[in-house]
Amino acid sequence: MSTASTTLPVTVARRPSALGRLLRRPAAALSVAADFAAVRKAPSALHRLGTDEVGRDVLSRLIWGARASLLAGLIPVTMAVVVSIPLGLVSGYAGGWTDDLIMRLTDAMLAIPFLIVAIALAAFLGPSLTNAMIAIGIAALPVFLRLARNTVLTVKAEEYVEAARALGGSPFRIGARAILPNMLPPLVIQSSLTVAAAIIAESSLSFLGLGQQPPAPSWGSMLNSAQRYLSQAPWMALYPGLAIFAIVLALNVLGDALRDVLDPKHR
Repeated sequence: MSTASTTLPVTVARRPSALGRLLRRPAAALSVAADFAAVRKAPSALHRLGTDEVGRDVLSRLIWGARASLLAGLIPVTMAVVVSIPLGLVSGYAGGWTDDLIMRLTDAMLAIPFLIVAIALAAFLGPSLTNAMIAIGIAALPVFLRLARNTVLTVKAEEYVEAARALGGSPFRIGARAILPNMLPPLVIQSSLTVAAAIIAESSLSFLGLGQQPPAPSWGSMLNSAQRYLSQAPWMALYPGLAIFAIVLALNVLGDALRDVLDPKHR
């Protein structure tokens, strides 16, 4: 008696190739999308803003580089604001040795220019976008901390705060319900202006090789690459520079508008 064996088809799942997995990453796909036959080509219908030294499209890198610049503007400032609010409340409301300690450290940091502090911290932490954002956030903290503390001192002397204290309100309740809401408008105004300074700082760090690392694009690193080709391919430096100029100008205009709206002294 013969036994008939049945062979079932076996489906083997094919793993995507290394190139396929690489191209699924947007930053990697953008960095390898180079046209080596169009190195340092002037703006054209195919490449609207021209190409760089290895044939990469400047417009694509400019758009993707905006991510690094905007993140480096928003995240460090948010960090500085979040840290400055409780420290400013404690320093301005409690006073005493706590206020002296916080303010002396703040004065020491304010004695050094903002960009110098950011460069020193970024060099100490190591070159990367994350470390650059941490360095910028620490460098921006003293400005917000002093502003928060001065606002607390001003609001603490108001009659409604004195009344809340006379009625037996706890320091935490007074700080959260009477002082904190009045701290936010000045911090929001300062934030819009400091974001512009943070973007310039990130561009400077990337230009020096301490920020976003190649092949991921950043406006500062694009300017660094372009400095060697200013005479042959000026568009490589022109468009990143215009992008930095435009975003900083827009944020400063926004800051002035917010000051007019939120600050009664400027109405």
